[in-house]
Amino acid sequence: MKHDGSETVVRSLLRLGAPLQEDAVFATLDLAFPTGSDPRTSTRILSGLAKIKKLEHSLFSLSWLEKSRHDVNTYHYNAVMDACARAGKWMKALCVLNRMRQTKAR
Repeated sequence: MKHDGSETVVRSLLRLGAPLQEDAVFATLDLAFPTGSDPRTSTRILSGLAKIKKLEHSLFSLSWLEKSRHDVNTYHYNAVMDACARAGKWMKALCVLNRMRQTKAR
């Protein structure tokens, strides 16, 4: 992972207790990302979560990106679909694909 803080954010997300709470993920990401952050950093975070099969973390992080008005693009959705695939949750991947279509992500 490129040294841009994304690895630190992934570690912070992994330290959140179980069961994972959406508001805890949102609070962690609120602290880590000002509005207007480079979308490549959030892509690296989502990809890092996918590589270690952290689907719930990925889904909550994508929701945070969408709700916090960050530029969400096809790379973000693809990283979350990769997390779905690695976790064996193909129906969730289809839901993410539908979200991408509905937002008209580029």
